[in-house]
Amino acid sequence: MTAAALARELQVSERTIYRDLSELASQGAPVQGEAGVGYMLRPGLFLPPLMLTEDEAEAVLLGLRYVDQRGDDVLTKAAANAHAKILAVLPQEGQIAAILPMTIPGPKTHGFPENKVPLNALRLAIRTCRRLAIDYVNGEGRQTQRVIWPIQLGFMDNARVVTGWCELRQAFRFFRTDRISSAEIGDRYPARRADLVRDFHSQVRDEDSTEKSPDRN
Repeated sequence: MTAAALARELQVSERTIYRDLSELASQGAPVQGEAGVGYMLRPGLFLPPLMLTEDEAEAVLLGLRYVDQRGDDVLTKAAANAHAKILAVLPQEGQIAAILPMTIPGPKTHGFPENKVPLNALRLAIRTCRRLAIDYVNGEGRQTQRVIWPIQLGFMDNARVVTGWCELRQAFRFFRTDRISSAEIGDRYPARRADLVRDFHSQVRDEDSTEKSPDRN
């Protein structure tokens, strides 16, 4: 986008845009471009100095401790790295909350059932919006073949699940990852993952509302 377009959108002067973009780039934001050409925000993440209250720091660190207990190797390592980065920029009060937390997650689980299909393969299918052809064994031991559009991974206390749109059932379904005996990544599914996630959460809200509503005669 050009500085002129950004200035119109934000209702500020072009000089303000030039100054702010230069400041963002100096702080590590992946901004590229120059005056007279335009600017691009490339993919990437930068963490500006954190100004968290004690309660906010407690909430963030509680979430990281939960991930450390229930995540897989990828998420556990990511949580440790994030914890170190956040701790380095927290004010003194926040660092005290990290060292002496007032809140802790529940007891650590004693391991999860082994997966035959690596979670990284499921992550890849989710991130690239690819169909998954899976062999699935249900709780009764019956094996079925499904083609799903995977949208999310869930980390529960005693199991991990992949949420996806099932072409066979024409509905969203949960599949325990330890019951997926094989998975083959296919072509892109004909939908935006963001839309599917919104539809799924809308369905969950509707189901919760129906369960809570009084019976109608």
